[in-house]
Amino acid sequence: MKKAKVFFILGTRPEAIKLAPLVLAFLQKEEFEVRLINTGQHREMSTAFLRNFGLTPHHDLRVMVERQSLHYLTSRIMEELERVFLEERPEFVFVQGDTTTALCGALSAFYFRVPLGHVEAGLRTWEKWRPFPEEMNRVLISRLADFHFAPTVLAKQNLLREGVAESQIFLAGNTIVDALFLILNDHRPISHPVLREELEQEDGSCRFVTVTAHRRENWGEGIRNIAFGVKMIAEACPDLKIFFSLHPNPSVRETVLRELAGISRVVLLDHLEYPDFVKLLSRSLLVITDSGGVQEEAASLRIPVLITRESTERPEVVESGLGTLVGCRTEKIVEGALTVLGAKTPLRQKSYLFGDGKASWRILHFVSRFFGFSHEDVQEFQPLS
Repeated sequence: MKKAKVFFILGTRPEAIKLAPLVLAFLQKEEFEVRLINTGQHREMSTAFLRNFGLTPHHDLRVMVERQSLHYLTSRIMEELERVFLEERPEFVFVQGDTTTALCGALSAFYFRVPLGHVEAGLRTWEKWRPFPEEMNRVLISRLADFHFAPTVLAKQNLLREGVAESQIFLAGNTIVDALFLILNDHRPISHPVLREELEQEDGSCRFVTVTAHRRENWGEGIRNIAFGVKMIAEACPDLKIFFSLHPNPSVRETVLRELAGISRVVLLDHLEYPDFVKLLSRSLLVITDSGGVQEEAASLRIPVLITRESTERPEVVESGLGTLVGCRTEKIVEGALTVLGAKTPLRQKSYLFGDGKASWRILHFVSRFFGFSHEDVQEFQPLS
């Protein structure tokens, strides 16, 4: 039997996390020949996160250079992907989300007339510049995609609103929940030495807060304001320990280190592996983040999240009451944190806003039907609030 060659194109931390369970699902089916292509947009991060799932790229394009422009990055990825497409000749291509890598992968599939599946399709803020460049990346990918794997009902409605045919949209849930469940069921010990020491010393007297920041539109003043807010929260709550996961981008990292290095009860964590991050997240009472993926992870664990952005393409988090948009205004961050931390009853019920851990299985069976390998009917994801 001839196998169908399927490309999975990724290059950043969130792409690695969200595509890993889907790649693992396809690897279990002998009908498919899987090719994993890592552009290296976030070279160290994407490779490390793939390793957490036991995956190694078939092609590592290593396009990243420090402080590269979007023009340079896009041209490099397109040039390298052309070479791989010519060599491998895929029959189906997956991209995930809204990165420059995803846009280039979609455009390459279009140029080579290869069917394209967009994982996490239909997210929108309806604001051209927020987030930048992600909002326009995902809009453009939607125009190029043949199949749209929407994570939520709202995402599917967004695509229909834009004129995408319903027959091309499949409500799968979000694969990040698949990844989250895989990691939570894996009882490997914490590998990060600083985090391991901090958690081993914990005697139950401290409450935990997790913070991440990386969004391009927040660089500079926005990141500084987040750091100021973290400092003020730490000063206001003596029983709190705040873990700040440092992004490797110099524009982010240097600002955070300048403002928070040496601050009591603020722990700055370099090179945090995904399993370690999930274990920290699961023990936190509050998350402060500008990351879309972390919003989804926090919501799936029913952890309140302060979103340091002006808008979110995941409004389900806000509508559920789990999330609050605070922007990068220090006073709003502090006020929101103190409100959550002062609440009597933390939220910990089960939530299926974004997925039930079966999104990868649904997408696999959808594509199997496309190739004629299966005739099994697959039901769409049914979310719970």
